[in-house]
Amino acid sequence: MNKSVQGRHLDPVCGRHLEEPEGQPSTEYKKRRYFFCSENCRHAFEKQAERFRMNELARAGALLSPGRVRWGIS
Repeated sequence: MNKSVQGRHLDPVCGRHLEEPEGQPSTEYKKRRYFFCSENCRHAFEKQAERFRMNELARAGALLSPGRVRWGIS
């Protein structure tokens, strides 16, 4: 599932909220579907997908835990 609030999805490149992701450009990366406001944003994501994914994890607080740093490797 993509990051959404009440059915809204967030473009990971520009931060724009997408009310209806269906019909919008999208791509799948590491078993997760990402939606974009334009082909330009989709292309930018595909060029640096891991960077955007790590930024998303950092914003969610998934990389830092008390007393140690985790780098997204289980």
